[in-house]
Amino acid sequence: MSKISAAITAVGAYVPDYVLTNQILETMVDTNDEWITSRTGIKERRILKDDGKGTSYLAIKAAQNLIDKKGIDPKDIELVIVATATPDMKAASTAAFTASEIGATNAFSFDMDAACSSFLFGMSVASTYIESGRYKNVLLIGADKMSSIINYKDRATCIIFGDGAGAVLFEPNEENLGLQDEYLRSDGTGREFLQATYGGSSYALTAEILEKGGHCAFQEGRTVFKNAVFNMADATVKILERNNLTKESVDWLAAHQANKRIIDATAKRIDLDEDKVMMNIQKYGNTTSATLPLLLNDYESLLKKGDNIIFAAFGGGFNWGAIYLKWAYNSKN
Repeated sequence: MSKISAAITAVGAYVPDYVLTNQILETMVDTNDEWITSRTGIKERRILKDDGKGTSYLAIKAAQNLIDKKGIDPKDIELVIVATATPDMKAASTAAFTASEIGATNAFSFDMDAACSSFLFGMSVASTYIESGRYKNVLLIGADKMSSIINYKDRATCIIFGDGAGAVLFEPNEENLGLQDEYLRSDGTGREFLQATYGGSSYALTAEILEKGGHCAFQEGRTVFKNAVFNMADATVKILERNNLTKESVDWLAAHQANKRIIDATAKRIDLDEDKVMMNIQKYGNTTSATLPLLLNDYESLLKKGDNIIFAAFGGGFNWGAIYLKWAYNSKN
């Protein structure tokens, strides 16, 4: 009997209609298009403006897109994981609500949070469930409404983040396609440099804190940038070395879309040609848990069965790592 591996067999995505351009941001905070573009590579980002709609709305839309494209019966989905740093509520599962709303009534579900590495870590978890042989259909969704924790007077963060969601379906594979290897790491001493401090159990959210914007995301940009550049590139190199991969044998780099300079540095470290680097940061900004599946959705028509894809991410915590995956199907598009 062939060894079971966990392969991605479908993708879906959703981004809100409202486009927040660099030109609009110029009217909100002390910045300009040239400054943003040269430092981040971002030209615009999508924002969910509708009152009362949170991360679950984005996740549901992305899941429905996948279900429609794949033609799968939602009742066949056995597990729904929502990777997110911005759940709808503190004490009610965003994944459970998402599963119910898409009709995945036979699935159990839970949320995962590893900041910008949430989807990467979720790939590991979803794959393990498949490889165990216990489940055959696992839906992994990366979704974040980052605009809900962004201070639009803080140019260090408001220029970077956007809202969006992407979804992938993991199924068993006996052709040695799917997830091949992973290198995942965490370092909790770095959390002071990138966090949304108030609203958790350590720091209560009060009216005074809300007025000061204390519930919003904060980052010490230089420290985060330095750690992201080193650790994403280092994890990528380790994955290549462990699997005897060369720049010629890597078909795609799917790196977390936090900053174009970080992505470029990771690609340069492994001497990868620019046309092998997935990039959509210019359209969406940093959508946190959604960047990797949004890349897969945007590049799906270019992916071929057997392609070697290296995923890499870095996020608050600190959390980072890389995953080596062999693509499992040819797109019908």
